[in-house]
Amino acid sequence: MAVSVYQINKGINKSIEFKGLKAQYIWYLGGGGVSLMIVFAILYIMGIPSIMCIGIIAGSGTVLVVKIYKMSNTYGEHGMMKALARKQLPKNIRVNSRGIFII
Repeated sequence: MAVSVYQINKGINKSIEFKGLKAQYIWYLGGGGVSLMIVFAILYIMGIPSIMCIGIIAGSGTVLVVKIYKMSNTYGEHGMMKALARKQLPKNIRVNSRGIFII
């Protein structure tokens, strides 16, 4: 009789994390990397020397990675969406008449 051994997935309902990046920030970093490759191709086709292109892309890539890791650490998994939603709320609501309160 064969004994079956099953692995238990203990990460159920947890957000994905890759090297410290949480949830949607992984996609942001991937999109930024793809956009940097496109910018490199455009700069190279324009005739800018390749060493200068690499320097521009390396500097921009470093800034991109640092900013995305900072956002991931600051806001966490859902914090940036909450911060953006909080900005959409009005500071105060002004009513000039009591007509709405009279039935």
